[in-house]
Amino acid sequence: MKVRNIVYILLVVGIGALIAYRIKSNAEAAKPRGTGPSIPTVTGMILKPQTFKDNIALAGTLEADEQIEIRSEVPGVVESINFKEGSKVSEGQILLKVNDIELRAQLSKALTAKKLASENERRAKLLLQKQAISQEEYDIASADYQSASAEAELIEAQLSKTTIRAPFSGTIGLRSISKGTYVTPTTVIAKLVNTDELKITFSVPEKYASQVNVGTVLTFTTSDSREQHNATIYAIDPEVDIATRTLRMRAIMDNSGNKLYPGAYANIMLPLETVDDALLVPSESLIPVQNGKKIFILENGKAKEVDVEIGSRTGKAVRVLTNLQPGDTVLTYGVMALQNGSPVDVVLEEFEPLTQIK
Repeated sequence: MKVRNIVYILLVVGIGALIAYRIKSNAEAAKPRGTGPSIPTVTGMILKPQTFKDNIALAGTLEADEQIEIRSEVPGVVESINFKEGSKVSEGQILLKVNDIELRAQLSKALTAKKLASENERRAKLLLQKQAISQEEYDIASADYQSASAEAELIEAQLSKTTIRAPFSGTIGLRSISKGTYVTPTTVIAKLVNTDELKITFSVPEKYASQVNVGTVLTFTTSDSREQHNATIYAIDPEVDIATRTLRMRAIMDNSGNKLYPGAYANIMLPLETVDDALLVPSESLIPVQNGKKIFILENGKAKEVDVEIGSRTGKAVRVLTNLQPGDTVLTYGVMALQNGSPVDVVLEEFEPLTQIK
């Protein structure tokens, strides 16, 4: 009996020990591993100097270098038309002749009156020297002569205006009159346009005005083509438009090939600034703070908080002006929850910002 009892006791103890071992093993297996603080993984980039072009997109209109409406300064019937529509004309070339028969008759009459007045003035002068007439009588004769001379000069001036000449070289447009038409100073005969050079007029927002100067070269395209053209700013208005808060400017381009036409719409890309060694970071890497912006860089395996000043930006890139150096590892994505001095795992990526376009 005693031996059997001892055996039973040993079996119970053994089974209990086995159960206790299994419970302990299961508890250890269920216990989570790595209960210490986890290290976050973020994205970063090595900061490198890059060329940064700060441009502004504007709208403008192409205009002819010179453009006028041809009119006759004196009324009359068109006697001859000396140009072909759409043709090139030279400065001084006769374009139109208005019938001048009446003016010639008036000039002949005026010249006769002038000749008679001249003779009367000569006789009056001789008589005045002999004291045969008074000074007043001579003054009247002299005034008559001067009046007759002025009348003749006036008619000669009107007569010269019956011949209409091109004031500058260019292309003449479609005419709106025919031979025999009675024209007046309000009648538009045709348009004369010089398109060898074209002007572009556009307006720049006030805050960018100080960054644009005479001599700045801009590029533009038109609505019917993606070909880029260059133009040079040659004139800037002396004051800002109060209503729009913009400053008007004008550029000129060579159009000797006559590829472009006045009145066309221009999509302008105006360069404001080019920086050869700019430091650019993604917009997502910047964290707003009360006094500006901050950014995290990697230092000795930990995130270091740096206050920065920023400049121009695009939809993807921001130019950083202070407290960063080439070669710094900037933490770009996953930075919002970081704290200064916290350890981080960094996955490096390349970042290619776009040229700035406002």
